[in-house]
Amino acid sequence: MADLTLDAVTKSFGGVTAVNAATLTVPEGEFVCLLGPSGCGKTTLLRMIAGLEAPTSGSIIYGGEPLNAVPAHQRDFGMVFQSLALFPHLTVGENIAYPLTIRGVPRARRKARVAELLDLVQLPGFERRAVSQLSGGQRQRIAIARALAVSPKLFLLDEPLSALDAKLREAMQVELRQLQRRLGITTIVVTHDQREAMTLADRIVVMKSGVVQQVGPPLEVYRQPANAFVADFIGQTNLFDVVHTERGPTIGGVPVALPLSADALRISVRPEAITVTSTGQGGIPADVVFVRDLGAQVEARLVCAAGEVIVVGPAGTAIPPAGETVAFAIDPAGVVILDDAP
Repeated sequence: MADLTLDAVTKSFGGVTAVNAATLTVPEGEFVCLLGPSGCGKTTLLRMIAGLEAPTSGSIIYGGEPLNAVPAHQRDFGMVFQSLALFPHLTVGENIAYPLTIRGVPRARRKARVAELLDLVQLPGFERRAVSQLSGGQRQRIAIARALAVSPKLFLLDEPLSALDAKLREAMQVELRQLQRRLGITTIVVTHDQREAMTLADRIVVMKSGVVQQVGPPLEVYRQPANAFVADFIGQTNLFDVVHTERGPTIGGVPVALPLSADALRISVRPEAITVTSTGQGGIPADVVFVRDLGAQVEARLVCAAGEVIVVGPAGTAIPPAGETVAFAIDPAGVVILDDAP
């Protein structure tokens, strides 16, 4: 199988290390998202895979063959840039055919391939359209079609949906995932959008400051974060410092009925694992500072002695309005003990 392997790949620019000893194996046909905040090194890592940047150290291997010395145009990888980089002076058909044209593919074959790709991205008959006549979503599809023109071994995308509005971006996420499944092509996408990564990926690679923090399926990363950064970056979470006393574990000075060992000093609790109760029913006292009903769910923000607490419940969840004093309980099943203590 043609797997992609990164072995301790490092990239430094002067005295700054953009990617530090990244190690990863991407099996053939897998969809992987490189996820992290701006400046974490995810685009630099993608560019090294594409051959647009040379690693300072480490090895990039595809199908058992080292790629470090192979130039970008000989890797047979397709790439969609964040800017899309469509040529405004060329028609849609000419843009898609461009990689074929520079390879000397005969005109008849180019024309047939363009028609095939336009059908694939659900834009049949757009060959003669000008790029300026396209919507944002249509331009995105054309950029994808062009990257697929030469039937690449690997499909690389750098924040391809970031310029789209929220509704169109979500629609394109579904389309991109369905397209990848139909083609079965190994795909790596760079994004800073956690929801996008959860929608698209078979596995997520979470990065911070050039270092890979965790690799795993989306739900595994969400439910079992490796550290406080991952817990806080993937979705919403509540990070609580735990103090152990003679009365047992406490949060904000309040004893909690949680099965925590003495070395559990910090925990992550997702908002859906917290229930708001009345002050007479036990729990940790808190003041309600904000409530909003989003239709499908209700979200609230509380403030207690341990800090701010985010609570999310299904539609119809009754939460007192801002200014009221309540208590909250933590579902033990939703507690993740973190290794990085405060």
